[in-house]
Amino acid sequence: MFSRRVKPRAHAELVPAREDDVLVSAGVGPHGEVVALWSTAEGREALLAYDGGPGRPAFAATRAEHPVAARLTVRDAVVEVAGLTLAHCQVQPLPGDRFLVVGGRCRWRPEGAEHNAQVIDSAGDVVRTAVLGDGIGHLATTPTGQVWVGYFDEGVYGNFGWGGPGPDPVGGPGLVRFDRDLRRAWAFPGDGDAPSIDDCYALNVAGETAWASYYSDFPVVRVGDGDRVAVWANEVEGAGAVVTDGTRCALVGGYGRDHHLVRIGELTGEGRFEVRHTRRLVMPGPRSPSRWTMAGRGDVLHLISGTSHYRVDLDQLSAFGMSSAVP
Repeated sequence: MFSRRVKPRAHAELVPAREDDVLVSAGVGPHGEVVALWSTAEGREALLAYDGGPGRPAFAATRAEHPVAARLTVRDAVVEVAGLTLAHCQVQPLPGDRFLVVGGRCRWRPEGAEHNAQVIDSAGDVVRTAVLGDGIGHLATTPTGQVWVGYFDEGVYGNFGWGGPGPDPVGGPGLVRFDRDLRRAWAFPGDGDAPSIDDCYALNVAGETAWASYYSDFPVVRVGDGDRVAVWANEVEGAGAVVTDGTRCALVGGYGRDHHLVRIGELTGEGRFEVRHTRRLVMPGPRSPSRWTMAGRGDVLHLISGTSHYRVDLDQLSAFGMSSAVP
């Protein structure tokens, strides 16, 4: 049905620090660099553990089954981490050759909340820890070291002790910015023209500006200078990535069979996202786009599968006919 397709091409191959390392997770930094977390196969299993048992639902663990030796890489740099205990981690770069490692789940207990964020320096030492809350779906840092976090529904409404018997969830606003010391600096207001966030589906941080789209109304929102929030109404539901240059915008993915679709259009002065083109994302290899890690950074869509890093920008997404992104 959709004859116009976009096929990204390989940009780079992620190289493990050791021959026996496997990729645990990877994130895209503010300059398009890929930060990767590596460990052995056994270490990866511990870092991606699930809690549960017979007759009980399985939830992603908040802690690894045991301390794990891991490696962090970005470009040619390798940092050895002796005993990582956070589970289901996302990773981002920070200024000063530091790394931010954040576990996606976080329990609150009467004695206190788990610290699920660590700042690790170039020697592999943990120099700061903090509580960023439960239910972290998106993590993105800025060139100055600000930290944007988007939360999925359990982080917004509470689980693992948050919201009862414990305090209100850290992620209750759905989108929160922390400063370089990991102190909360701003939270999404969810009032006026910007409806509240039930589940942050997509986050794009370009420079110091954040863009997002979220359940249930799926507007496209921008948090810019002075933390002013701009809102564009949108009829595309379920997109997992936002790509934008501030005027043009692409929403990538959707529910069900729409997971491979890209809707490209304009953010109008009337406060609407108007779709001009629909493209089909054709991925190399057998995996569908829903199995890839996707991240928008400004006007570039980054895709990671295994150790392969692909990129495609707005110009290429908008091109007529079959197009291929250049490395």
